[in-house]
This record gives sequence, structure tokens and C-alpha cells, in this order.
Amino acid sequence: MARDNKREFCRRELLRTAAAAAGAGWAAPNLCLGAAGGERLMTRKLGRTRFDVTTLGLGGQGSLQWTPADVKPEQIIVKAVELGVNYFDTSNVYGSSQMHYGKAFRALHLIPGTAGYDEKRRRSIFLASKTLLRPAKGTAPKGVNSWTQGPPGSTAVDDLRRTLSLIFGDGKGNYPRGAYVDLFQLHDVKALAEIDALWTGLDKPDPKAPLIGAVAALRDYRDGTNLTGLNPKEEKLIRHIGFSGHFSAPMLMEVMQRDKDNLLETMLVVINANDRLHLNQQYNSLPVAAAKGLGVIAMKVFADGAMYTKEANWTRRPEQVVRTVGSPSLPSRSLVQYTVSTPGVSTAIIGIGHIDGNPQRCQLCQNLSAAQIQPGSLSQSDRRAIEQQTAKVKDGHTNWFQAPAQPLTPPREPAVAQEVRDRQRMARITWHTAYAGDEPIRRYEIRRDGRKVGQVEHRPQTSKTPFSFEETVPDQAAHTYELLTVDAAGRTATTEKLTVPATG
Repeated sequence: MARDNKREFCRRELLRTAAAAAGAGWAAPNLCLGAAGGERLMTRKLGRTRFDVTTLGLGGQGSLQWTPADVKPEQIIVKAVELGVNYFDTSNVYGSSQMHYGKAFRALHLIPGTAGYDEKRRRSIFLASKTLLRPAKGTAPKGVNSWTQGPPGSTAVDDLRRTLSLIFGDGKGNYPRGAYVDLFQLHDVKALAEIDALWTGLDKPDPKAPLIGAVAALRDYRDGTNLTGLNPKEEKLIRHIGFSGHFSAPMLMEVMQRDKDNLLETMLVVINANDRLHLNQQYNSLPVAAAKGLGVIAMKVFADGAMYTKEANWTRRPEQVVRTVGSPSLPSRSLVQYTVSTPGVSTAIIGIGHIDGNPQRCQLCQNLSAAQIQPGSLSQSDRRAIEQQTAKVKDGHTNWFQAPAQPLTPPREPAVAQEVRDRQRMARITWHTAYAGDEPIRRYEIRRDGRKVGQVEHRPQTSKTPFSFEETVPDQAAHTYELLTVDAAGRTATTEKLTVPATG
């Protein structure tokens, strides 16, 4: 069977079975599919971007970065586009990945200003890249993550232009008029010093300042302004700004809480079936992202191959790229479904090691098929069963890129103050969000002198404004207060005692 006929055959078969499966809340069998003939893959809104993304996106690593000798990576990109995938991921630290996109985009007529430019198809694709550089001007403070494959002294703005040149231009710094990136992300944020550097100069932009953070400059390149002095041509080179993280859920929560202007519209984050074995994202950062209206892109579905044949560390060589589909003991399908059905996830990006004319051996086809599932389709027992399977892989030590597990924490930064108001003695207790363990947080309880006097339902903390509770104190004596976090399993974590002195 010819390649195109085989693709059309598997597409029709999956769409036929997917229609029957959709009503039952589970995904179709292991077949391939595509968008030919007017049929469409499942899509979801990517948060405030309002773009409808397919539930599977193409990751920028796998064979796009670590390319085996017998693989033509641009063919992976072209096939993904032809099958209807519309979210595409790459980065300034992914080796030749952006160059491979350039080759594929030329084959697909996606380069502005060239003969046959397909503007409609370009608008249908959501292209995302990233930078690890924190300053847009100046040198990053000591200890701040700052890595690029560009020349020494590069900034986040240089990385943005590098992306455009590698994908749409000549690879030497030039790019055509009309080129843009849909999403540019602040990659792998994991420390307070990095967040401080990223936000430097945002509130009061000063072109003369020696250090300007990436956020202020990217706002200029999104809006076509020149508040920082770093966008003199007032170009609009990006549509949206996002961020990503592997290690620390608390740091990702801090990023979102710091973003009082709601400049960030997406979060790229680790979500796989071993998430709850670590300081997890699904009960910590994901609820905050949902409350702020961010689109969530999940990554590391297979733990960079560690769920299968690869050792549990970063891929460094082409021979480490996993090129098979799952394993008999751990089907890849269930891992994809776990991630894609996690509440709050818009799409999952997966790097592809191998495409094949036989849909059963094609990673792209199999992952795309598995991703045709609605949010929340898996029951709690289904999710726990998948977690039990993956916990056996490498004794559960697959997510080396994620912070170790910690138990439920007490409310953070608790404080109590008192005042006399309308001749009544009032006590005001404040605190910042606790961090969840392996179950979500339900509420906070307030105790005075060991007795419960109130409670506040937990909600995602989306800003630096703390939670608060007030009560009328019935006398003038000294009192002690404690705050408790209560999770869905009924477990508690308690602060140290806070004392208010007598007022008599």
C-alpha cells in the first residue's frame, strides 16, 4: 500500500472507532489518523491565548534534537502537520531542532515572502520556542541559569531573533518580514534569583538601565512597543509569552503569583504518571495556572524515555532516543491518556524518535491516537492503577528532573495582628498557601488556645495577597493561635503557635 493510501486508511479507521469511543470517555484503539478529508482531531483552548490546540503536540527533542543517522527529522514535522497536529515545540537549547523546523517549514510553504507561502496554514499552526537566558540586557547575576547555543553574551532577545532566523530565515541572524513565533517561553525556571532577574525593569522600564529582564523586553516584542529601548523598530515578533519548569512546583507558583499584570499566558510543566511520587505539579502548580487562565502544556510524559529503555538522566546521544512504541508490560497508550486527561492540561508535547508507514510501529500515530481523550475521562481508580504500574519502573525513580516528595506543609508565613475596632478587640490571622503532598488541599483551620474558631476553604493563591481570617476576641487576655492545613485524605499539618499579648 502506498504511503498516502496507508495514512488515509488508518485515519479513517481511527476516526470510525474514535466516534464510538468518545461517548464512552475512552480513546480509540491503536491506529493512526489525520486531518485529511475535513476530519479534525480533538482540540482544547490553550488558556487565554484562545487558540484551539490539538491534545497532542510535537515535542522539539527526540530525533529532532538527537538525530540518529537513519532519520530525517524534517519528515517527522511534515508528517505531524499532515496528520493534523497543530502545536509545535522547539528551543534555543535543542541543538539542530530549530534548523529542522526550517527545512520542514520550507517544504510546507510556511516561510513568509517566499513563493507559494501558505499564510492560512501558518495561522493554523501554533509554534513555540524557548530561552534559558534571563536578562534581555546586561549580564545575569551570579548563580542565575543562563545558557544558550548562541554566541557568548547573548540575551533573551538574541535568542528570540535566533529562533526566527533558524526557522524562517538564513540561520545567520536574518529573517523575513512577517515571521513570528506564536509563543516564546522562559524555560526551566527553578530559583527565586532567576525570577528576580526575569522581572527586573518591568514595573519602571528604563532604556538606560544596565540590567533589563526578559519579561519586560518580551512584552515589547509582543505588543510592538519600545519601553525598554530594546525594540527600536517596534516589531511584533511573538504572539504570547509563557514559562516552563521541571523541578520545583513552588517556584512555578511563585512565577504566577509574581505576574500581577497577567503577561504570562501558558505554563509548560512536567506531568506524568509518577508525578505524585514527587513534589507534584497536579495539586500545586496546575490549580494556580487554571485559576489564572493559563494554558497548560504537559511534558515528560515518558520521563524522557526513562519509563522504557533509557536510563534515568538527560538524553545526550542519538542512541539514547527511544524508537519503539511502549512495551508489553507498560503500554504507552495509558501513559499518554493519564497526562492528557489530567484536569487543566490543554495539550501534551512528546518528542518522537521514529515514524513508520506501519501505524502500529509509528510513535507519532500511536501517541496521537492515545491523545484523543476528554479531560477527566479516567476515573480516580484508573489513574491510581496506572500510577501503580509506572511506580515499578526503575523503582519509581524515573523523574530525576523533579523535586523529591515532601509531606503536606502547614500554611506558610503565618502571622497574627490585633487592633481595637468599634470598641471590639479584633485578631487578624494571615498566611500564604501551603504545598500539597500526594493529595489536594481542602481547607485551613484556625485554632485559638487549642480550640477551632474558624476555617477557610483552600483556593489557588494567584497573587502575593495572603489568605486571611478575622475574629472578635472575647476578652483582654493573651491568646495563642495555630493554623492547620487539611488535605483530601484528612491529614493535617500545623504551624507553630502564634501569640497575641493581653490588651488590659
